Amino acid sequence: MYDANVSRANRYLVMYIAKNGTEQNRIGIVTSKKIGNSVVRHRVRRLIRESLRQSGARFNTGLDVIVIARRTCVGRTQAEITEAVLHVAGLHGITI
Repeated sequence: MYDANVSRANRYLVMYIAKNGTEQNRIGIVTSKKIGNSVVRHRVRRLIRESLRQSGARFNTGLDVIVIARRTCVGRTQAEITEAVLHVAGLHGITI
């Protein structure tokens, strides 16, 4: 999936998209140790997961979505992360 050159990014996130051949989306969230300790990484993961949950109805179906958090997303609010998720999804053209 990483080799397909289907990534888009902004200041906070990198997103990879691939079709999965089903009617449901599958989500993967990656937070590396470069972001911080386990508490920080888990908080970022929770913020991204909640953003995807809130805006999930706007996404097309049948996609594998991998979201990679960048170091700059540490300390951001829920609104900023949601805006970043929607921005990157819009760059991919997967929002309705």
